[in-house]
Amino acid sequence: MRCSIDVRNKRRVLCVFPRYTPSFGTFNHAYRLMRGVRAFMPPQGLLLIAAYMPASWQVRFVDENIRPAKPAELAWADVVLISGMHIQAPQIRDIDRRAKAAGKVTVLGGPSASASPEMYPEIDYLHIGELGDATDALIARLDDSVAPPPQQLRLTTQERVALADFPIPAYDLIPLKKYLLCTLQFSSGCPYRCEFCDIPALYGRQPRLKTPQQIIAELNAMRSQSGHPNTVYFVDDNFIGNRKATREMLPHLLEEILGLMREAQFVGLFVGIETPEADALKAMRKEQNVASPMMESIRTLNDYGLEVTSGIILGLDTDSEDTESRLKEFIDLSKIPMLTINLLQALPKTPLWDRLARDKRLDHEPGRESNVCFLRPYDEVVATWRRSIAYANDPERLFERFRYQVENTYTNRKAVDAAGKLNWGNLSRAAVMVFRILVYLVVLSDYRRPYLRAAREAFKRGQFDAVIGMAFIGYHLIEFSREALRGEQNASFYSQARKDRAADRPQERVAIPKSA
Repeated sequence: MRCSIDVRNKRRVLCVFPRYTPSFGTFNHAYRLMRGVRAFMPPQGLLLIAAYMPASWQVRFVDENIRPAKPAELAWADVVLISGMHIQAPQIRDIDRRAKAAGKVTVLGGPSASASPEMYPEIDYLHIGELGDATDALIARLDDSVAPPPQQLRLTTQERVALADFPIPAYDLIPLKKYLLCTLQFSSGCPYRCEFCDIPALYGRQPRLKTPQQIIAELNAMRSQSGHPNTVYFVDDNFIGNRKATREMLPHLLEEILGLMREAQFVGLFVGIETPEADALKAMRKEQNVASPMMESIRTLNDYGLEVTSGIILGLDTDSEDTESRLKEFIDLSKIPMLTINLLQALPKTPLWDRLARDKRLDHEPGRESNVCFLRPYDEVVATWRRSIAYANDPERLFERFRYQVENTYTNRKAVDAAGKLNWGNLSRAAVMVFRILVYLVVLSDYRRPYLRAAREAFKRGQFDAVIGMAFIGYHLIEFSREALRGEQNASFYSQARKDRAADRPQERVAIPKSA
């Protein structure tokens, strides 16, 4: 559906999505292995707003992770729409500055503006909350005038548009071939109340769902564009967060749901494990993670061909001198290749933020890796993080975990007829990637041997996708970690610390061993 307001004027709308600071989760290092890839995944929220605009309005879209908005594009627009997360705040302000210099009215929505509108006093309009009546009110105001208001106006959604009524995101406005992944959102909201998470406050605790027909229509919209990525990432807050649906399917979980995911060719899951320490999980209100044995759950997912990617948090109040050794033991036992190990960050509109604010334990000093005043010494916590990522992403250990996945996870995936994939576009992209893997991982790297050992096992089993996939992921993890250990990358996706120069304070240096 589109906006139902009967607009009287034609407007030119420029949607600009801000650049991400390079981080662990955006895989920016691995883009050099692929032909034409410039960004991680399409910005679903802003594409949704673009699709909702009145049909008579002209809409253009620029993702600055691919290229900056041009002066001519800003000059063309009547209004500039922006969206983003807290980590993108400097880039959001830069887009606003450029738009204002071009004499344009600016609008900011999305998770950062919704959680902390006070961060953006310079923006003309703030859209707070999801697609809904605030969106209609904004469109009505822009239809009436595109002159900047005398003071900032905040429009807050009270009545949300049901997910079942969402339009298909405006994929036609962006070059999908420039992205690593396509994205889909099936549901929004999460019933759990993990202390560090802002999802319940922003999107509610009662998950809302799209229809299967919508998902099929979005997939078809992506497939209609030549050169689109072959992998789709479901970006739900909690993929099985609907409690009623979960209760109904739990007795059949192993035989039905995981089996259906295998049949649908799901190949991986991001799991917010956070910590292997049960007491810490209970303290952060994540009791659901201790409901069943953790290692057994990981093995069950592997048995259905699902590779686990794990979220890990360091800097919790429950951390002790044993936390690092327990995490390393978990890394070895779980055999999870990719672990996103972050320092704890307090986000606005979370119970963690409220608790730390009451206790005066928030520190927003720009040079810090976290805004949390840890109970353990700050430098010790950061050093623990450095040693942990060095351990996790040591090439020998990393590719040995991949070798385990080759033998115990990838073999459980559904065999797919490759005939439909044998087209010139896929073959040429694969040829480019294989050549670059040979250059960067086999010829130039110091970890060719562990990679080739794992790749050889995959090749013997006919797992050609795994030969490429482990190169892609491994290259990024190793290169990112080495930069982080030199003080050139942040200890968290949400960290505001600038890394365009070496860290300000002396820090323990940890090296990832080289493998000749």
